[in-house]
Amino acid sequence: MSDAPGRDGTGAPRLQEVSEGIFAYVQPDGSWWINNTGFLAGERGVASVDACSTERRTRAYLEAIRSVTDRPVRTLVNTHHHGDHTFGNYLFSGATVVGHEGTREGALAWGKPFDEPYWTKVEWGDVEIEPPFLTYADGVTLWVDDLRCEVRHVGTPAHTTNDSVVWIPERRVLFSGDLVFNGGTPFLMQGSIAGAITVLEEVVAPLGAETIVPGHGPVGGPELIEPVLAYARFVQATAAAAKPAGLTPLEAAREADLGPFAELTDSERIVGNLHRAYAELDGVEPGGAIDLAGALNDMIAYNGGRPLTCRA
Repeated sequence: MSDAPGRDGTGAPRLQEVSEGIFAYVQPDGSWWINNTGFLAGERGVASVDACSTERRTRAYLEAIRSVTDRPVRTLVNTHHHGDHTFGNYLFSGATVVGHEGTREGALAWGKPFDEPYWTKVEWGDVEIEPPFLTYADGVTLWVDDLRCEVRHVGTPAHTTNDSVVWIPERRVLFSGDLVFNGGTPFLMQGSIAGAITVLEEVVAPLGAETIVPGHGPVGGPELIEPVLAYARFVQATAAAAKPAGLTPLEAAREADLGPFAELTDSERIVGNLHRAYAELDGVEPGGAIDLAGALNDMIAYNGGRPLTCRA
């Protein structure tokens, strides 16, 4: 397996077999645009959960798959539309790209990758936009040999407006997408703070997963859920206290004591999350439109006026 993506001190990706024939592909350090993927290796073919953000990283992921099996990738499931999970779709030649209807819409609306002025420069490669072309409204069942994989839309905006999970009940393995971050600050600016809490409490936790492959960070178990819930509740509480006091989201973020959450990577996400929490206090529906450019600019201001660090 190529260790090429481990530039800038982020470390080489790790291929981890989490259950027989089921692999997580974990990319350190899990910060901006550095996501996790995974795949199931069957007798006739491979099913992949997500792609990577750059051409270089996605090609390394495909090499990792080939280190396990010479079977082709027949199916590629996108857990949501963000580019770290979808920009590499076009490199899965011949695969059926599957995603929620909103994932297709979101990938097309975002378009080609960009970085500056919001993020530091990234070598994206020759990315072509390849959105899901087999879409669903609620979910679809994917079979890898005789193993049932339930691809489920979570029902409400959370990380984004179009999040899905891949649940393998026989193995108690869950690919959570970015509903779960491990070691990184959860990012809910394009989804819903309240929705994320609902989804984690009412959709994710009741599954009883024994192994969770998060969207970013190391593989874990059900213990990964509560820290994300705690952070979302912290954002809600911070907004509920700061907004009536007349503080802007940026001012609230600067005054907030992150406490245990200060150890998480990409702490500037507190600002974008507060923009979303403020909107929800104003009655904006989950996932409703907010000023995303303004929120990103405030995150840069929180970051000392510097573009957000991306090592992808």
